[in-house]
Amino acid sequence: MQRTAALDDVIFGVDVQSGDVRGDAPSYALVIFDGERIERDVVSRRKLRRLIDDEAPAIVATDNMYELAADKDALVHFLRELPDGTRLVQVTGDEQPEPLSRVASRHGVPYGKDPMKEAEAAARLAAGNVGYEVSAFSDTTQVKVARGRSTGGGGGWSEDRFTRRIHGSVKKRAREVERELEDANLDYDREVTEKYGGFSNAVFEVEAPPEAIPVSRERSGDTRIEIERERLEGIEFEPLAHRRDHVVVGVDPGTTTAIAVVGLDGEVLDVHSTRTADTAAVIEWIVERGRPIVVAADVTPMPETVEKLRRSFDAAGWTPESDLPVDEKLHRTRKQPYDNDHERDALAAALEAFDDHADQFERVAAKVPPREEVGPVLARVVAGEESVESVLDDLADDEGEPTETTEHTPRELTAEEKQIKRLQDRVDRLESHVEDLDETIEAKDETITEYEEKLEEARSEQRAETRKRREVTRLERENDRLERELQSERERVEDLEGKLERLKALWKLDHSNFADVEETKEGLVPVKVVEKFTTAAIEDADDRFGLAEGDIILFRDATGAGRSTAERLAELDPKLVLRTGGLSDVADEVLFEEDVPVAPAENVTVQEVDELAVAREREVEAAIEEWREYASEREKARTAEMVDTLISEHRASGHGGS
Repeated sequence: MQRTAALDDVIFGVDVQSGDVRGDAPSYALVIFDGERIERDVVSRRKLRRLIDDEAPAIVATDNMYELAADKDALVHFLRELPDGTRLVQVTGDEQPEPLSRVASRHGVPYGKDPMKEAEAAARLAAGNVGYEVSAFSDTTQVKVARGRSTGGGGGWSEDRFTRRIHGSVKKRAREVERELEDANLDYDREVTEKYGGFSNAVFEVEAPPEAIPVSRERSGDTRIEIERERLEGIEFEPLAHRRDHVVVGVDPGTTTAIAVVGLDGEVLDVHSTRTADTAAVIEWIVERGRPIVVAADVTPMPETVEKLRRSFDAAGWTPESDLPVDEKLHRTRKQPYDNDHERDALAAALEAFDDHADQFERVAAKVPPREEVGPVLARVVAGEESVESVLDDLADDEGEPTETTEHTPRELTAEEKQIKRLQDRVDRLESHVEDLDETIEAKDETITEYEEKLEEARSEQRAETRKRREVTRLERENDRLERELQSERERVEDLEGKLERLKALWKLDHSNFADVEETKEGLVPVKVVEKFTTAAIEDADDRFGLAEGDIILFRDATGAGRSTAERLAELDPKLVLRTGGLSDVADEVLFEEDVPVAPAENVTVQEVDELAVAREREVEAAIEEWREYASEREKARTAEMVDTLISEHRASGHGGS
């Protein structure tokens, strides 16, 4: 299981404080960490085991698994006694671990040689999915339903009837267990031993760990249930999280949040957008795909939502010098697939950030020795603003540290310790024998069992109530978010309704013969506003509100138009073109040749309403008349110039008079 969301489980970080695990009374530095709160204590081995049993932490984290067990057999025993759902994690690696100081430095976790600081480092590393789960058992679990007492008779029953009753109870309980396994959709194999009156035992081999099985250990009257995981041949290690490479992330926040992930080679790894995910879900999505070095936005300054994400990863931030234009984003993402504009903006931000850092990535990669990973070095250089040389020196210093504390080979037991172990095994066998002899007496303990069951029920109800409170809190937060979204939509609707009313008035003006327009509006004509004198802006205006023959068109910026743009405008045959700024010579010539009147915008009083506007008809006609006079004079001047040219050419050819 990978825990990539915000930490909500308890982790125990453990390190030997004093004494020897092979001795009589070692003490442990214990750090209890839940993602925010930290508790520290020094405890005995017995108290540590009791706390693990009571608290059932998600992880017991250590830098050396043999600090919790003297040898392999003791380690297997320790793992067997862990509560269901609790895992032992070695944060320094698997069979060939690293020094804890190096692992902590690589992941930015505080470290000190004091045992309490080492325990805290282990807990924080495990919380960040660093380390390997230590396991001696597979995910196959044996569930055994057997007799809960001897069949020697008792309580006034004849031995035959007493035995039949017990075997019948075992058979009934075995069938109940089988139904529970089937209801949970678990795969299992069953093997039963039939005896007079029913079963003496039934064994289920279930393909699931104990915490996933809806049956627990119990002893109740005639039956008992034993649960034990299948033993592996040796000790195995499973990484808490598979390797995640370093990446560049682009984010476009808003009602729809979009995220894009780009590798350090510039390859787009994934793009995603969502309307429902909160910040924790977005973080989880990113963590599953890599470790961000740079978090980027397509606008400046960086939005607060993106800044929070950047801080959560301790990554470098990137924003453009000014908001990225749409045409630039379209160009940069033209070869990449995406589903909507939000994903396009996030992708453009990530790619632009990569472009901006590409040279730096190459320079750093060239300096990193082949034996070192480039990603961790880049992370410290880019996000931590360290020099490549200092990072490599730091890594080299770590490699030179002694590794005695991470040696995992158990020491050979002394003769005295072997004798103690043999005696302990003998005690265990004797205690097991005594338990068998006392089975007929255990019926008296049923009252205690009932109280324990009631206590467990009360704890279960308390846990259910806690989950209920968490769900209520989550729903309240979701309700608040939806209310804010609803309010935002209402305000947007109000703005659109106002705009619609203004557009209706302009439409009426545009389609009226002015007979039904109030007296104050008589003599007004519609003006259609275009942002720039470019083909793209003209096409965009035509798509949004239409451009037609006889329109009066106002360009907010008339500079920069070329021949093709001017010809495109001339095709529309506008009545008058109002310009802000000067026309290029080529555009002026095209419009003049096509007999399109042009006048400075300041010559006509224009009242704007969003993308449309109105002007006084008399001023428009005056501007057109002024242009026609100008055009006439210009045509005369051109004709005179042509005549002068012809005369000059004629004289130059030698045909003119002396």
